[in-house]
Amino acid sequence: MNRPSLLRTVFTMAGVLCASVFAVSQTDSSKPPKITEEHRVNLIRGLQAEHAFAKIALPQGKKGITLKDGKISPGQVELGRIVMKEGPSSNVGDRVLITNMIMEGDKIVFELNGGPRKGLKWYQHISISGGGADIPVAPTDGRTLTATGSVVTLVFHDYIPDVSPDDVKQMLSSVLDFTAMTVAEAYAKALPPKVQEAIKNHKVLVGMDKDMVQYALGRPPKRYRDKDEKGREYEEWIYGTPPEEVQFVRFLGPTVAMLTVMQVSGEKVVKTEREVELAAKETEAKPEEETAAPVKKIKRPTLIAPGEVGPDGKPAPGGSTPDSTPTPDATPAPHFASDAK
Repeated sequence: MNRPSLLRTVFTMAGVLCASVFAVSQTDSSKPPKITEEHRVNLIRGLQAEHAFAKIALPQGKKGITLKDGKISPGQVELGRIVMKEGPSSNVGDRVLITNMIMEGDKIVFELNGGPRKGLKWYQHISISGGGADIPVAPTDGRTLTATGSVVTLVFHDYIPDVSPDDVKQMLSSVLDFTAMTVAEAYAKALPPKVQEAIKNHKVLVGMDKDMVQYALGRPPKRYRDKDEKGREYEEWIYGTPPEEVQFVRFLGPTVAMLTVMQVSGEKVVKTEREVELAAKETEAKPEEETAAPVKKIKRPTLIAPGEVGPDGKPAPGGSTPDSTPTPDATPAPHFASDAK
């Protein structure tokens, strides 16, 4: 090969190589950036403990469903078979709670209603010896070994892109409906700004009422009634299960009087000072005598005939004493001629 031909070949190969590098760089620049650590934390804060409504039946256990490019797998027929076999964690229209998020590789795993965890928790292996027997700290029952939650896995290409909580909600819209919370949002708009912010962040404030607590944390999984050291009756709602954070919300009447939070670290936080003042409801603002039902007078039965005097010197109901003097306004009885005979 002569020198001119060799140079042409070299220049041609160099051009092809440059074109390839340019094409690759163009392709890479079109891909969305990877999620940053800061946005990863914001994503978890914006979605964990968020409520939604199931748009399809979700099976119990680890199988769950997978979303990729807007497509749900397994398909409708296979999913129905899994739901029948494993049992439904949520039916269509049921309210669900995102209780945990796991971000790894190219996917985000959402655990709903506690997820597919089975078996004993670490604290259920602890027991106290005494009196010739071992007493477990947290006794187990049949429900402990049965997982009733489900899993939804959102899969991306190669890595998790830099997406916002609203972006992820849109990606999950074929499975979970987050827009159905507009009723709660409309309710919250009528509340003081401090209460609105607390409900939005799923927090409880001392001074809230029961409706506000349910909008903030959902319906309580456990509740019980008792009396405090002052003899006052109270109702306590319990959210969470150890070793996760557990909240004890105590009501005196319709109002939160005390909030106790057992944190994951083991620290106990107790709040009793009122954090929000709410206007009294219309029924509570009226004086007691106005709201009390009218008392209907009931005539007691008696053996005394009308006009006779009882042992206590009082006439029978509806009668009068024989020697009672008519009042000036009383109309005298009419006198007929036949009465004189």
